[in-house]
Amino acid sequence: MSVPPYLRDPAEIYRRSFAMIREACDLSRVPAALQPLALRVVHACGMPEIVGDLRFSPDAAEAGRYALEAGAGIYCDARMVAEGVIRARLPRSNGVVVTTDAPSAADRARREGTTRAAAGMAIHRDVVAGAVVAIGNAPTALFRLLEEIDRGAPRPALILAFPVGFVGAAESKDELVRDPRGVPFVTLLGRRGGSAMAAAAVNALLGNAEDATP
Repeated sequence: MSVPPYLRDPAEIYRRSFAMIREACDLSRVPAALQPLALRVVHACGMPEIVGDLRFSPDAAEAGRYALEAGAGIYCDARMVAEGVIRARLPRSNGVVVTTDAPSAADRARREGTTRAAAGMAIHRDVVAGAVVAIGNAPTALFRLLEEIDRGAPRPALILAFPVGFVGAAESKDELVRDPRGVPFVTLLGRRGGSAMAAAAVNALLGNAEDATP
């Protein structure tokens, strides 16, 4: 029994993928500047229906691109998010930081009875000022980021919030949408999310969805 014929050319696969995504998605409520982000997130998960559950501030794409062009860093809650960022397209060789990699994160998490993701976000509370924060794993990282802002921490330039799971994911994103604390954001309602989506959202800030291979 042989494998059936399949498309092999990477450029054509990519082109056809985005043509199919555009056809399948209703982007009518998504601002033009955010449509590349919506397309990349759909490409990362294969679910066109998520577009209806995206929530965002209208200036999110512009805020993120401006920050990156100014040299701002990207702070990720998980290494899988950081690994998905296309480094070659970063405009200023921007730093990509995994907040849970902080040497003191594990000890702080034990002391506070919380997750490493939350502790890592607290450790970086001041240095995320004006940066892009991409959360693709832990709801506790998003909750803690919002708590630190409430306590007077400086605000990031953009929050890309795609925590995933059954405990806290939907609730953390609902809180961001309810009160973004003056920070531009993009998020996906409900339990769905993940590192691939968060990285895709970052990459969308670096150019149009169809203009380069992933």
